[in-house]
Amino acid sequence: MKRSARIFIHTACLVLILSCVSCTPGVRLSSQSWQGGVSGTYTVIYYGCNFSEDLETVVFLDREGDQYTIEPFAPDFKYRVKKGVDARDAFSHIEGFLRCSTAFQGSQVKRIIAPNGQALGYEVRPVYAPFVYGAGDVLNVDYWLNGDKAVAYIRLDPTIERLIYGGSSVIDE
Repeated sequence: MKRSARIFIHTACLVLILSCVSCTPGVRLSSQSWQGGVSGTYTVIYYGCNFSEDLETVVFLDREGDQYTIEPFAPDFKYRVKKGVDARDAFSHIEGFLRCSTAFQGSQVKRIIAPNGQALGYEVRPVYAPFVYGAGDVLNVDYWLNGDKAVAYIRLDPTIERLIYGGSSVIDE
């Protein structure tokens, strides 16, 4: 192979690698279980519960007045938004929304942490009877900061998804 062809191939590979790096979603945000109180005014994002037994159901409380907004990575029909809701009012409606599955046992609250260490919002997810799906917590939710948006990627845990839709389990393998 000629030297010029090798240089061209190496340059093309470098351009591809650099362009893929620029496609990364941004800074990954962390979340942690939260037992404390929640106060203030929030935009409440009701994600899922589009049909009976919809396991991809979660609620986000996006603190109003801060520099960040929470946005699910999903089409508009997968979630509903209600703005200007007091935290107490939000929590009084959330549990009813999360009862989309007959296996619902309760909920857990997670604090979504901004890069400065402050809470930019909260996630409230259902906890199911573990004997039904093999685990009480069936969701994987990842947050990536892209500019001033905290993009939430919501999906079923792969093990749960395989159990429900794939028809196989650890016993079958």
